[in-house]
Amino acid sequence: MALSHLARIGTPLSPSATKVMLLGAGELGKEVIIALQRLGVEVVAVDRYADAPGMQVAHRSHVIAMTDAVALRALIETERPHLVVPEIEAIATSVLLEIERDGLAEVIPTARAAQLTMNREGIRRLAADELGLPTSAYAFADSLSELQTAIDAGIGYPCFVKPVMSSSGKGQSFLRGAQDVQPAWDYALQAGRVKETRVIVESFMPFDYEITQLTVHALGASGAVETFFCEPVGHVQVNGDYVESWQPQPMSPLALQRSRDIARRVTDALGGRGIFGVELFVRGDDVWFSEVSPRPHDTGLVTLATQRLSEFELHARAILGLPVDTRLRRPGASAVIYGGMAEPGIAFEGVAEALAVPESDLRLFGKPESFVKRRMGVAVATADTIDEARSRVKLAASCVRPVKA
Repeated sequence: MALSHLARIGTPLSPSATKVMLLGAGELGKEVIIALQRLGVEVVAVDRYADAPGMQVAHRSHVIAMTDAVALRALIETERPHLVVPEIEAIATSVLLEIERDGLAEVIPTARAAQLTMNREGIRRLAADELGLPTSAYAFADSLSELQTAIDAGIGYPCFVKPVMSSSGKGQSFLRGAQDVQPAWDYALQAGRVKETRVIVESFMPFDYEITQLTVHALGASGAVETFFCEPVGHVQVNGDYVESWQPQPMSPLALQRSRDIARRVTDALGGRGIFGVELFVRGDDVWFSEVSPRPHDTGLVTLATQRLSEFELHARAILGLPVDTRLRRPGASAVIYGGMAEPGIAFEGVAEALAVPESDLRLFGKPESFVKRRMGVAVATADTIDEARSRVKLAASCVRPVKA
């Protein structure tokens, strides 16, 4: 379907339907599905397990191993969506390249972008080697001995070791000395998204704070794809996993301009339409590229409260060829609610108390199984200042108590 036709929305479950398939149906995918359905789009959710959050609101859902190239292509050929929207990294991206090449569907933002960003090696080489963007020192290793050699040869301690294919901090270790190398190697191999004996080791970057620069590629007034920026999102990560975010992050005009210059360059290189979460380290006026996700970002959950259009609504509009608006309405913050236990079908108490906090809201994701550190929900809150919003959201999140059902 041509882009010009995408802006003409059909009727779901009818021959005229505008059909989108999401590959990944977690909490971020769920919000994208809701945003698409509000615009009259028929949505098909796909994930590796049944009853994923997005499946609970989609028109149809399928459970497959998305790393299975044969199964993934067969499903796309059966459903024949107009748009295929990857929402996670663990996907057989070779199939997306074939689907795009054969004209079966449009891949968001592009099949190449999905392939490059699935693998930390691909995106790091694009950013550092091809684009010359400032990054931390890094090296790749295929064995424990190669990892030790890379550290000894120049990366040094402290440093980080991560699988080349993972997300949300899975498999990431902070190394303080030689005694940490073997455990880091073992953990990276055990926790990666796919079976891969390759890791990236990165030097420790002393920074003042880190941000996510949400960057949108959407049709502008000119009729061509233009770049739009949200206000920067500050965040706290623990072991590589986001636990708190706020918007806007205060920063100098020069640092903001450099952040947006880097975000523009890397997203222009990836191409396509949709939202990108560009992660950056900032120290004073200096900015370094860290990572980029060609989809809504977990730290951007704060935009559910802060922006006129959340990152999910921006993504939905952008991929459909519709106008976007990245304006901030009010400062705000978000805080993660963990499961706290390993149980299926848990319940939540304290919801009323949480929602009694001024200007607060909740998203309980509906994941069918809880783990101690699984993200089961998020609180968001707004206020006159970031400090007040962060105080409110921490209070709201602390009120919610996961319990055995």
